[in-house]
Amino acid sequence: MKSEEPGDARIVDSRRIPFGYTAPAMIKALIFDFDGLIVDTELPDYESWQQVYRQHGCELAVEAWGQIVGGTGASDFDPHSHLERLCGQELDREEIWINRRKLYLDSITQQPILPGVLEILESAERLGLGLGVASSSPENWVRGHLARLGLYQRFDTIKTAEDVERTKPHPQLYLAAMDALGIEPSEGIVFEDSPNGVKAAKSAGLFCVVVPNKVTTQLRFAGADLRLNSLADLGLGNIIEQAEKQ
Repeated sequence: MKSEEPGDARIVDSRRIPFGYTAPAMIKALIFDFDGLIVDTELPDYESWQQVYRQHGCELAVEAWGQIVGGTGASDFDPHSHLERLCGQELDREEIWINRRKLYLDSITQQPILPGVLEILESAERLGLGLGVASSSPENWVRGHLARLGLYQRFDTIKTAEDVERTKPHPQLYLAAMDALGIEPSEGIVFEDSPNGVKAAKSAGLFCVVVPNKVTTQLRFAGADLRLNSLADLGLGNIIEQAEKQ
């Protein structure tokens, strides 16, 4: 993984940071969620369950699915139990799991890096900012997909479910990432796509940019400092400028 080279020059107002600029005095690192933020793993997950529901003559409302996106939270929503209630009968859960999982994994391997991610990473590298990932997903899932996408070596630290006792919305993942990056809360920016992730980031004291995906866009994001439709919407220089005003 790369090494950090902090600096102290001012940020220009641009969509991409030119060569020759170094990091501002305050912001020293960026921390990214993974699922739904770097690559859209959440829409294929929802769509695979929707296909199962429709095979049984039912519909899975995106609002119901949104309850479990972004961490464990307090939701007790279980798609198997919900489907059985809608159908009014018990179903073969093992068969459903095997067939749905195959649909999901086949779709995931076709998913590209989401818009704006590479540009943000490139700008951060030009500024010498530290880069981290903090995800509630399993380590092999996150590291495997980052490697598939050619992004693994770009991050200084990767924290996943195996690294903490409690995942999002608890702040432990972000606290662990900050510790690994050697930064204080005022020195970092988080990019998230779910309410649980926003809650975790804000509980850790970090500036949080929320970028909802197609599944989470209908959810509420209480506490987010900045909301974007896509990471391609605003250059890193502008994002840092807003973070430093807080």
